[in-house]
Amino acid sequence: MAASSESADLALLTGPDAGSMLATALPAWQLQSWAVHRVNHRPGAGVTVSYTVTARARGEGGRPTGSPREKYVCASTAQLSQTFTPTLVRLTHRDTAVWVWEYPHDPELPALPLAVTPSRISGFLGEKVTVELKSYRPTRRAVVKVTTRGGGTAFAKVLRPPAAQSLAKRHRMLGESGVLAPRVVREDPSGLVLISTLPGEPLANWLARGLGEHSVALFNTLWNLQESLPAAAVHLTHRPAWADRVGHYAHAAAVALPGIAARAHAVASGVTQMMASLDPGPIVPVHGDFYEANIFVQRGPSAPAAAHTFTSTSTPTGWIAGVIDVDSLGPGYRADDWACLLGHMSVLPHLAPAAYPHLRSILGQWCALLEQRLPAAPVYARAAGVTLSLVAGAVRTDGTRWEHDALGRLREAEHWLSRARYLAGYGGNAYSRG
Repeated sequence: MAASSESADLALLTGPDAGSMLATALPAWQLQSWAVHRVNHRPGAGVTVSYTVTARARGEGGRPTGSPREKYVCASTAQLSQTFTPTLVRLTHRDTAVWVWEYPHDPELPALPLAVTPSRISGFLGEKVTVELKSYRPTRRAVVKVTTRGGGTAFAKVLRPPAAQSLAKRHRMLGESGVLAPRVVREDPSGLVLISTLPGEPLANWLARGLGEHSVALFNTLWNLQESLPAAAVHLTHRPAWADRVGHYAHAAAVALPGIAARAHAVASGVTQMMASLDPGPIVPVHGDFYEANIFVQRGPSAPAAAHTFTSTSTPTGWIAGVIDVDSLGPGYRADDWACLLGHMSVLPHLAPAAYPHLRSILGQWCALLEQRLPAAPVYARAAGVTLSLVAGAVRTDGTRWEHDALGRLREAEHWLSRARYLAGYGGNAYSRG
């Protein structure tokens, strides 16, 4: 799908015509107001926009009755697999097909009503619980926090049914190998996996507070965590790494901010060329989405190095680390996992400048440590691809200025690529950021 076509889709779903589209899709309701809540753009696979809608039910003669109701509605130009879902409405605007549904009746996530309806999930679990929706990516996934009367918590992950089965398999594999990861509590074949919580805090919290003299020890813990991933994971289905899809992310960046299209595509071209020419190392087990939100860390006991085997749950470093969001666990290159972490870390000062005053120092130290253990040029080339994938994510629909954030992320991608070229002997600059 061309960038111009997806730009038109984005304009349709976020522009003034979206109101009449929503009114057509909800004939039993009279719209009072609507607003774009979130935009999800999957490069080459369509645009999905979520809306908050206030509406009144239509009574006899079509007149509105009763009090206004709040609704959450999604509209998508993506290709869906479950197009015969009763709650799904198909509209056509010129030559564009738009699918509209009301949350939680996502056509691709049949378990979502179960997960977010307290009475239904309570019946499923056999005890009264409350629920809180933590995240929702239409047609892709949702995460729901489930809390018991006694205060116990778990997370219901809602996916397409085949993906849910695959996720449960990966969680069990990690648990059997001793890697710290949430355990599977319950499953439902409609696409729900209930998992336990993980002790500790996201790595992002520690990066915000600063690591001081503990920075090297934590890096070593993360290295050990990577090394402890189960060998059997290399036999799982391969998932493309972020950098493998760099062309798609250049496309998404161009849709989000047309003025940077040439720069985004130049980064993508450079990453593709370097990935083709540099050896990334052997195929090993990888997490697949190894970054600061998916790594949980806590302080642990220190012990003499000789007395321990390096595992994720007990290390001589004084830290304990584990992982969540293990959907992409499988075969890959260690360079891609580290590129994922470094690329995400590099955009944090642009995402929240005041929150990460220590980030540059930590990132510089970890790069130096990594260069002692892995060929750095392949890692940094891939980090450029990861960072480019985050450019479109800077877009905001609430009126907040976001262009500066997006441009900062693009500069980081250019920096990683320049640094990779320098280390590979192709020119470029080792350290400066433009």
